[in-house]
Amino acid sequence: MIDFHTHTPAWETATWLGGTPFGADEFVGFMDSAGIERAVVLSHDGLFDPTPESNDRLSEFVRAYPDRMIGFGTVAVRRKTAVAEAERMVGELGLRGLKLHPWLQGFSMHERSLDPICEVITSVGGVLLSHDGTPPYSTAGQIAALARRHPKLRVVLGHGGLHDLWREALVMTQETENLYLCICGTPPYAARHILQEAPPHKVIFGTDAGLSDKASQDYAVARVKEIDGWGITDAQRHAMLVDNPQRLLEPA
Repeated sequence: MIDFHTHTPAWETATWLGGTPFGADEFVGFMDSAGIERAVVLSHDGLFDPTPESNDRLSEFVRAYPDRMIGFGTVAVRRKTAVAEAERMVGELGLRGLKLHPWLQGFSMHERSLDPICEVITSVGGVLLSHDGTPPYSTAGQIAALARRHPKLRVVLGHGGLHDLWREALVMTQETENLYLCICGTPPYAARHILQEAPPHKVIFGTDAGLSDKASQDYAVARVKEIDGWGITDAQRHAMLVDNPQRLLEPA
C-alpha cells in the first residue's frame, strides 16, 4: 500500500501537535509494521514555518530511502522568493510535490500569488496536496476553486473533509476533474460513504503518521487496521491503497 499523508519529525518547531524525534530508519520500521510499501512525506516544521531549511531537512530525510519515501515540500506563498523556492524544491532537491496548509500558514487559496507557484508544480507533473477540513481557510470549495484555475495540476484534499466537511469534500471531488480526496482522519462512516459515492479512481488513503509521541506511530498503524472494518470491496481497497496513489505519483 501507499500512504499518501505522513510527516517528518518536528526538528525545529515545538508545537501543540507534539511528536517525538525519530530517524528515517525508525520511520521505515513503522512503515514495515503497518504494511506500507511507500509513503508521501511532508515536512512538519514547514507547516508552521515554511522555510527553505524545512525543505532541505525533508529532502535529506527521504533520500535515506528513495524507493520508500517521496517528499512534498512547501513554500511561504506570500514571499517574493516563493516561486524560486518552488523551482528549487522540485529541481535541486528532487521533491515531487507541494504541500500547503492554508489554515496554519495563514493565506487564502484564492490569492493570485499561488498561481505562478502552481505553474511550477504543473510544469514538472507534480501534485499539490492541501490540508482541508478546517475553515475558514481550508475548505474543499476553496481548494477546488484553485484546482479549477489550474486544470492540468492534480490537487489532493489532504484530509477528505475531516469530521465536519467531508460531504463538501465529496461533492467537490465529484464535480472537479483534477481534484482527488485522501481519506486521512476522516471518520469511518464518512470513509465508507465516500468510497461508495466518489469517482473510484479519485480516492487515496493516508495515516497522518509522524505526529505521534512514539516513534512506532501506533495511531497510524491503528488507522491502517481500521480499514478492515469499513466493509469495502477488495477492488475498492486495492484502488485506494495501490492503483490510485501510484497513478498520482507518476509524472502527469
